[in-house]
Amino acid sequence: MQNELTKLKIMKFGIIVFPGSNCDRDVATVTEGIFQQPTRYVWHQETDLGDLDVIVVPGGFSYGDYLRCGAIARFSPAMKTVREEAEKGKLVLGICNGFQVLTEIGLLPGALIRNRDLHFICDRVPVKVENNQSVWTRGYQPQQVLNLPIAHGEGRYYAAEDTLKSLEDNGQILFRYCTATGEANESGNPNGSLNNIAGISNKAGNVLGMMPHPERAADRMLNLTDGSLLFQELINCC
Repeated sequence: MQNELTKLKIMKFGIIVFPGSNCDRDVATVTEGIFQQPTRYVWHQETDLGDLDVIVVPGGFSYGDYLRCGAIARFSPAMKTVREEAEKGKLVLGICNGFQVLTEIGLLPGALIRNRDLHFICDRVPVKVENNQSVWTRGYQPQQVLNLPIAHGEGRYYAAEDTLKSLEDNGQILFRYCTATGEANESGNPNGSLNNIAGISNKAGNVLGMMPHPERAADRMLNLTDGSLLFQELINCC
């Protein structure tokens, strides 16, 4: 791993922290602890994000998930700036609750609603790389099946039919839930997401939202590293 680290470029990561966030340190453990990239926590009231190369909106329960997931976080000063930076082309990653927030502010289409069975799900599930031509997924093989943790009560992706068609046609679906053999069907869909969607990008490709947690699958000590390539190749390619 040390030899791999010496080849990496330097990318500065910023992690947005809301009241109720609880995955910010998980992300920093990967970006700063494992990949040795400069990382700073960004309190939700901050608006100066110009020094950052990558902005991460982490998982957790921002503002206690009152009203609905991400509904209050969308009004924070930091997210106004995140949207502005994303529209300029800056890389933005939303994980779990972060994905929900990105849909709330309109950076990504659709919405995340209550799971099909109305239960909180905490598990490791197979997730297929649907499109590896993105800056986020180019380290993976086409149709590669990953083992990634999920932990959410409102992770069911929903969008209008025309939005789904646009996502499919434009190659914006980067990750799908699947079976262990890579079949994206109902038995491989843990939460009822339409089209088995687990992660999508915006049209420009610089914004990614995903419900699975790559930062929880990036440490060799945990014997679960399928998420590490997302961070490693992101650093290498930019």
